[in-house]
Amino acid sequence: MSGLHRDAVLKFFYGPMDCGKSTLALQINYNHRRQGRRGLVLTKHDRSGGPRVTSRIGLDGDAYEVSDDCDLGELVRRAQPRLDYVVCDEVQFYTVAQVEQLADLVDDCDIDVYAFGLASDFRAELFPAARRLFELADEVSRLQVEVLCWCGRPGQLNARTVGGELVRAGEQVVIADTDDSTEVRYKVLCRRHHRAGDLGRL
Repeated sequence: MSGLHRDAVLKFFYGPMDCGKSTLALQINYNHRRQGRRGLVLTKHDRSGGPRVTSRIGLDGDAYEVSDDCDLGELVRRAQPRLDYVVCDEVQFYTVAQVEQLADLVDDCDIDVYAFGLASDFRAELFPAARRLFELADEVSRLQVEVLCWCGRPGQLNARTVGGELVRAGEQVVIADTDDSTEVRYKVLCRRHHRAGDLGRL
Protein backbone atom coordinates (compact mmCIF):
# COMPACT_ATOMS: atom_id res chain seq x y z
CA MET A 1 0.00 0.00 0.00
CA SER A 2 1.46 3.37 -0.97
CA GLY A 3 1.86 6.18 1.56
CA LEU A 4 -1.06 8.47 2.18
CA HIS A 5 -0.97 11.85 0.42
CA ARG A 6 -2.76 15.01 1.46
CA ASP A 7 -3.26 18.15 -0.57
CA ALA A 8 -0.98 21.07 0.24
CA VAL A 9 -2.50 23.92 2.27
CA LEU A 10 -2.29 27.68 2.62
CA LYS A 11 -2.61 28.55 6.32
CA PHE A 12 -2.77 32.08 7.70
CA PHE A 13 -1.99 32.67 11.38
CA TYR A 14 -2.73 36.19 12.62
CA GLY A 15 -2.96 38.21 15.81
CA PRO A 16 -1.73 41.44 17.41
CA MET A 17 1.87 42.18 18.28
CA ASP A 18 3.31 40.06 21.12
CA CYS A 19 1.01 37.07 20.51
CA GLY A 20 3.79 34.72 19.35
CA LYS A 21 3.46 34.70 15.56
CA SER A 22 7.20 34.65 14.87
CA THR A 23 7.78 32.10 17.64
CA LEU A 24 5.24 29.77 16.04
CA ALA A 25 6.74 30.35 12.58
CA LEU A 26 10.14 29.23 13.89
CA GLN A 27 8.58 26.23 15.66
CA ILE A 28 6.75 25.07 12.53
CA ASN A 29 9.95 25.34 10.50
CA TYR A 30 11.83 23.33 13.15
CA ASN A 31 9.17 20.61 13.28
CA HIS A 32 9.04 20.17 9.51
CA ARG A 33 12.82 20.09 9.17
CA ARG A 34 13.03 17.42 11.87
CA GLN A 35 10.82 15.21 9.71
CA GLY A 36 13.14 15.62 6.74
CA ARG A 37 11.03 18.13 4.85
CA ARG A 38 12.77 20.85 2.85
CA GLY A 39 11.58 24.39 3.38
CA LEU A 40 12.29 28.07 2.96
CA VAL A 41 11.67 30.80 5.55
CA LEU A 42 10.76 34.25 4.24
CA THR A 43 10.35 37.56 6.02
CA LYS A 44 9.91 41.25 5.30
CA HIS A 45 10.78 44.14 7.64
CA ASP A 46 11.66 41.96 10.63
CA ARG A 47 12.25 43.94 13.83
CA SER A 48 15.95 43.01 13.64
CA GLY A 49 16.33 45.00 10.42
CA GLY A 50 17.92 42.04 8.67
CA PRO A 51 17.05 38.81 6.87
CA ARG A 52 16.00 36.98 10.04
CA VAL A 53 12.90 35.91 11.89
CA THR A 54 13.19 37.09 15.47
CA SER A 55 10.84 36.68 18.40
CA ARG A 56 10.53 38.74 21.54
CA ILE A 57 11.25 35.69 23.72
CA GLY A 58 14.69 35.31 22.15
CA LEU A 59 14.26 32.67 19.43
CA ASP A 60 15.50 33.55 15.97
CA GLY A 61 16.54 32.05 12.66
CA ASP A 62 17.85 32.92 9.22
CA ALA A 63 15.38 33.94 6.54
CA TYR A 64 15.20 35.26 2.99
CA GLU A 65 14.25 38.96 2.86
CA VAL A 66 11.34 39.57 0.48
CA SER A 67 11.32 42.73 -1.65
CA ASP A 68 8.25 44.17 -3.36
CA ASP A 69 9.47 43.05 -6.79
CA CYS A 70 10.34 39.49 -5.70
CA ASP A 71 8.35 36.79 -7.55
CA LEU A 72 7.81 34.22 -4.81
CA GLY A 73 6.63 31.59 -7.27
CA GLU A 74 9.81 31.88 -9.29
CA LEU A 75 11.97 31.95 -6.14
CA VAL A 76 10.47 28.75 -4.76
CA ARG A 77 10.20 26.87 -8.05
CA ARG A 78 13.86 27.30 -8.87
CA ALA A 79 15.04 26.14 -5.42
CA GLN A 80 17.06 22.93 -5.49
CA PRO A 81 16.31 20.42 -4.14
CA ARG A 82 12.55 20.85 -4.48
CA LEU A 83 10.85 22.50 -1.52
CA ASP A 84 8.05 20.92 0.49
CA TYR A 85 6.92 24.01 2.38
CA VAL A 86 7.38 27.76 2.81
CA VAL A 87 7.10 29.73 6.06
CA CYS A 88 6.25 33.43 5.55
CA ASP A 89 6.68 35.78 8.51
CA GLU A 90 5.53 39.43 8.60
CA VAL A 91 3.26 38.57 5.68
CA GLN A 92 1.18 41.71 6.15
CA PHE A 93 4.00 43.59 4.42
CA TYR A 94 3.96 41.38 1.29
CA THR A 95 2.20 42.60 -1.83
CA VAL A 96 -1.21 41.26 -2.85
CA ALA A 97 0.46 39.80 -5.95
CA GLN A 98 2.84 37.86 -3.69
CA VAL A 99 -0.10 36.42 -1.74
CA GLU A 100 -1.52 35.25 -5.09
CA GLN A 101 1.86 33.66 -5.86
CA LEU A 102 1.76 31.80 -2.55
CA ALA A 103 -1.69 30.43 -3.38
CA ASP A 104 -0.37 29.31 -6.77
CA LEU A 105 2.48 27.42 -5.08
CA VAL A 106 -0.07 25.49 -3.04
CA ASP A 107 -2.42 24.74 -5.93
CA ASP A 108 0.04 24.22 -8.77
CA CYS A 109 3.16 22.88 -7.02
CA ASP A 110 1.70 21.07 -3.99
CA ILE A 111 3.85 23.12 -1.59
CA ASP A 112 2.53 23.93 1.90
CA VAL A 113 2.53 27.62 2.82
CA TYR A 114 2.37 28.84 6.42
CA ALA A 115 1.83 32.61 6.63
CA PHE A 116 2.12 34.68 9.80
CA GLY A 117 1.27 38.32 10.29
CA LEU A 118 -0.85 41.14 11.57
CA ALA A 119 -4.37 41.45 10.24
CA SER A 120 -4.83 45.19 10.78
CA ASP A 121 -2.69 48.31 10.93
CA PHE A 122 -2.52 51.10 13.53
CA ARG A 123 -5.81 52.52 12.20
CA ALA A 124 -7.57 49.14 12.73
CA GLU A 125 -7.82 48.70 8.96
CA LEU A 126 -6.83 45.49 7.20
CA PHE A 127 -3.49 45.30 5.47
CA PRO A 128 -4.12 44.51 1.76
CA ALA A 129 -2.06 41.29 1.94
CA ALA A 130 -3.92 40.15 5.07
CA ARG A 131 -7.25 40.86 3.42
CA ARG A 132 -6.29 38.68 0.46
CA LEU A 133 -5.14 35.91 2.79
CA PHE A 134 -8.51 35.96 4.56
CA GLU A 135 -10.09 35.50 1.14
CA LEU A 136 -7.76 32.76 -0.17
CA ALA A 137 -6.41 30.74 2.75
CA ASP A 138 -7.54 27.17 3.31
CA GLU A 139 -7.29 27.73 7.06
CA VAL A 140 -7.25 30.97 9.08
CA SER A 141 -6.27 30.87 12.76
CA ARG A 142 -6.25 33.70 15.28
CA LEU A 143 -3.40 32.93 17.67
CA GLN A 144 -4.64 32.31 21.19
CA VAL A 145 -1.57 33.37 23.18
CA GLU A 146 -3.14 36.01 25.40
CA VAL A 147 -2.00 39.58 24.86
CA LEU A 148 -3.44 42.12 27.25
CA CYS A 149 -4.35 45.77 26.96
CA TRP A 150 -3.17 47.97 29.84
CA CYS A 151 -6.67 47.61 31.33
CA GLY A 152 -6.48 43.81 31.50
CA ARG A 153 -8.89 43.12 28.63
CA PRO A 154 -7.69 41.06 25.64
CA GLY A 155 -5.47 43.13 23.35
CA GLN A 156 -6.82 43.13 19.80
CA LEU A 157 -5.43 46.16 17.98
CA ASN A 158 -2.04 47.79 17.48
CA ALA A 159 -1.85 51.50 18.26
CA ARG A 160 0.98 53.65 16.89
CA THR A 161 2.43 56.33 19.13
CA VAL A 162 4.80 59.14 18.26
CA GLY A 163 6.46 60.85 21.20
CA GLY A 164 4.01 59.14 23.55
CA GLU A 165 0.91 60.35 21.67
CA LEU A 166 -1.44 58.05 19.77
CA VAL A 167 -1.64 58.88 16.05
CA ARG A 168 -4.30 57.89 13.53
CA ALA A 169 -2.79 59.23 10.31
CA GLY A 170 0.38 58.51 8.39
CA GLU A 171 2.00 55.86 6.24
CA GLN A 172 0.53 52.41 6.70
CA VAL A 173 3.97 50.84 7.09
CA VAL A 174 6.32 52.39 9.65
CA ILE A 175 8.69 49.86 11.18
CA ALA A 176 9.02 50.13 14.95
CA ASP A 177 8.57 47.88 17.97
CA THR A 178 6.84 47.83 21.34
CA ASP A 179 9.84 48.88 23.44
CA ASP A 180 10.39 52.35 24.90
CA SER A 181 13.64 53.14 23.12
CA THR A 182 12.27 54.82 20.00
CA GLU A 183 10.21 57.92 19.18
CA VAL A 184 7.74 55.80 17.18
CA ARG A 185 6.46 52.69 18.89
CA TYR A 186 3.44 50.39 19.01
CA LYS A 187 1.17 49.43 21.88
CA VAL A 188 -1.45 46.68 21.91
CA LEU A 189 -4.88 47.89 23.07
CA CYS A 190 -8.35 46.46 23.46
CA ARG A 191 -10.94 47.72 21.00
CA ARG A 192 -12.49 50.12 23.53
CA HIS A 193 -9.24 51.88 24.34
CA HIS A 194 -8.00 51.85 20.74
CA ARG A 195 -11.17 53.61 19.64
CA ALA A 196 -10.99 56.02 22.59
CA GLY A 197 -7.28 56.70 22.05
CA ASP A 198 -6.58 55.86 25.70
CA LEU A 199 -3.01 54.61 26.12
CA GLY A 200 -3.30 54.17 29.88
CA ARG A 201 0.08 53.58 31.48
CA LEU A 202 2.93 54.26 29.04
